[in-house]
Amino acid sequence: MSYPCGSMTHMDGTLDAARLRVVLSRVLDLLATDRPAYRLVGTAAAVAQGVDLPAGDVDILLRRRGDVDRVAAALSRFPCATAPVWLPEARQYFARFDVDGTDVELSTVEWPAGSDVCEGAGPGPWRHHVPVRMGAHVVPAVRVELRLVTELVRDRPDRYEPLLAHLRRHGADLALVRRAMRERGVDPPLRQRVDDRLRLTAGGSRGPRPVARSGRPRSDRSRRAPPP
Repeated sequence: MSYPCGSMTHMDGTLDAARLRVVLSRVLDLLATDRPAYRLVGTAAAVAQGVDLPAGDVDILLRRRGDVDRVAAALSRFPCATAPVWLPEARQYFARFDVDGTDVELSTVEWPAGSDVCEGAGPGPWRHHVPVRMGAHVVPAVRVELRLVTELVRDRPDRYEPLLAHLRRHGADLALVRRAMRERGVDPPLRQRVDDRLRLTAGGSRGPRPVARSGRPRSDRSRRAPPP
């Protein structure tokens, strides 16, 4: 398979829910008859769930290198920035395409994760995800809780504050957040601040959310948060 790698015209880098829906529909329509298991990860997964965050690309996680090759073949009509390639330092098999001005990145992540609370590696993204309706498709997006902990680890308040605000409005799986913060080494004072804020959520804790039709997940308010 050859890929048309050439100059690419990008939009302004703003990827809101409406734009994300268009881009994902373009990709998934081409995979209607041969779609491997995948997860929407990164900031785009949070945007799909209604979080008000700036995103510049679409990250699609796949299980196997052959799956990356299959999706890349389906996207071969679009300009290719990076044909499928093994990145040894990142331990990723990776490709990038320009889908109507938006970068769509395909990747495996092949470094071991000792638990299921990493957003993009190990069993975490395959276990902790929610279905989100994007146009005619239902997209499995990694839970906002895991994205929150990624940004806490990176110490990026401009990113984790909108995620916290979203979880306060819609409810959070506090047990998952607490375990992920602990296992990923978030500083105890920050862990406590996050815990205090999420315990004030009107909806308390929740499990998997039902499908959201417009990028806004409906929270399950039937359960209360466990004690800290």
